[in-house]
Amino acid sequence: MKRSDDSEREKRRKRRRLIQELGEQRIPYLSPADPGFQELWDSSYAGLALRQSCALPDGLHERVQSALITLQRRGCLLRDLVRIRDRDVFTAVSRALVGKPGYTYRYLDTRLFTIPWHCEGEERQKDEKDKPCCDSDLRDACKALWELNQFFCSDVKQQTNARGVKRSRSDTENSEDTPGEGMCEESVKDRLLEKKQKQEKEEEEEEEEDSGQGCSHSSPPSSAPPPDVAGLVEFNVTLINYMDPTAMTQLKEEPYYGMGKMAVGWHHDENLVPLSPVAVYSYSCPAEPKKEEVTEKDGEGQSKEKEKQKETETEGEGTSKEEPKKEEGEGSEKEEVQKEKACWRVGLKVAWDIHTPGLALPLQSGDCYYMTDDLNRTHQHCVLAGDTARFSSTHRVVQCCTGTLDYIQKRCSEALENLHTDPEKTTKSLKSLLPNTLQHIEDIHNEVEFEWLRQYWFQGRRYARFCSWWTKPMEQMEKDWKEMERMTQLLLDVVEDENTVQENRREMADILLNALTDRQQHRQTWRDSICPLCGQLEHGLWGSVEISCVLLFPGRAVRRDRVGVFLCAKRFLCPQNPLTLLTRCQSSLAQSLPPEEAPFDRPYWSNEDPDMPLPFDLSEIINRVESLLWRM
Repeated sequence: MKRSDDSEREKRRKRRRLIQELGEQRIPYLSPADPGFQELWDSSYAGLALRQSCALPDGLHERVQSALITLQRRGCLLRDLVRIRDRDVFTAVSRALVGKPGYTYRYLDTRLFTIPWHCEGEERQKDEKDKPCCDSDLRDACKALWELNQFFCSDVKQQTNARGVKRSRSDTENSEDTPGEGMCEESVKDRLLEKKQKQEKEEEEEEEEDSGQGCSHSSPPSSAPPPDVAGLVEFNVTLINYMDPTAMTQLKEEPYYGMGKMAVGWHHDENLVPLSPVAVYSYSCPAEPKKEEVTEKDGEGQSKEKEKQKETETEGEGTSKEEPKKEEGEGSEKEEVQKEKACWRVGLKVAWDIHTPGLALPLQSGDCYYMTDDLNRTHQHCVLAGDTARFSSTHRVVQCCTGTLDYIQKRCSEALENLHTDPEKTTKSLKSLLPNTLQHIEDIHNEVEFEWLRQYWFQGRRYARFCSWWTKPMEQMEKDWKEMERMTQLLLDVVEDENTVQENRREMADILLNALTDRQQHRQTWRDSICPLCGQLEHGLWGSVEISCVLLFPGRAVRRDRVGVFLCAKRFLCPQNPLTLLTRCQSSLAQSLPPEEAPFDRPYWSNEDPDMPLPFDLSEIINRVESLLWRM
């Protein structure tokens, strides 16, 4: 579901309060080299589990890493154009969604459509001509990611089922092993068991705390997951990310702890099954495999880092003559910190809490980590950029109740069941005029247009050149949607018919008016006017297709006669120098994309299109229905 304005306002309020409480101070955070790191992990981040690269089966690393490079070289990893605070922005990372056929994942008002992973037993991975939807290289790559997914499903379930089992090693022995410093599968299992036991003791305290604010002492625990969740460790999609710090020109500094540059800011993963785990595979590579010039830049970055390390070592040697023991210790600590910051790291914090120290966990290439229990709900995580390019495969259990092709196809069938076609006269009519039935159909109508068709054409169609799996289903969905447009027009005819029973007529008119108003508002949102100078959206309907940009307040708009005046802080233009309004698909960001990746404004048609039963702009029809209700 789309995040509400109230939810966004609440998040901004919490963020402002957090910054005010923090002032000029920084919250401390711990890394493996810091004393108390393991104790902090056990007490406040017990839902986090590290699996080092040696825990994966032989040969799986090679297949998965080859698959990730294949996706990058084929151009399948693309930056998403998402909406944040009413502005369209590009994600800093390039992404692709791989998973069960027909599944989608929605985040930041953007729906991603899966490239199906090819595995035994999966059907419907061929197009309408009974040909494979992907070529052999892409099929092999997706199959390798499915194999990784199968390992995660099994391994996470084993870790969950191991909850409550007593550790075989003493606390003293385990405290000497730091994650990321030579700890392999057996020691990781022992440490996980210890974390689970501590979670059980802290459960009652945690439930009394405000989950949005977090707490100083407890971590996201659950003594035993609900039965349905304990058995449900079946990741249905993986979000593939590619991040190259040399290509990221505007990486933000982490604001609360001073952890370093962030490739991905603080967030919770959205639209997942409650209490479901998240499994992440991390692969650091020396260069972007697609472009050789980036490889050279990466090489330069690495050489610069080596020079910095040499300078640090030289400084350490120069001062060690006076205080050998002390300076050797300080030099090794600095070297350790530099080494950690050169690695990609995952940062974690208790949500909206300034008392609990943060956690920064370095990730070596091939390492995996799991976020289990309700860690994703009560904590936030970020990705801290290292010196080299990095792939990640983030496996999730996404909400599938409203996000699959099967679901929306069933919804379309439910709506079209109310449409009757006379075989002799070839005329169409509505079978039922019951208010509940009409409301249900109009809700489906809006869902198909705004949650599926427009989402697909805005970005989802980009992957059609790699995989044809979605092409035929979306064509059929658009045909069904046109039939729903016909059904709305039939309902309008009934409402405007003076012979309709008065009581039912008014109730039907109310339902129709609400549906049309909602549809018009959503269409306007998708076709919001954008200032070509600053990229801000102008909300509301204009009487003219031209605007003037004046230097007043950013992001505000007023209407003056039939000429819209857009208030832009980017630069000053006199009223005699008008600007043409741009839609989201015509914005500078959208136009910067190559044609095969650019957003497409669809469905869209002129009001005089003879093939469409209703006009695109519904304002005139809305006025007619409103006038009708006033007369009743």
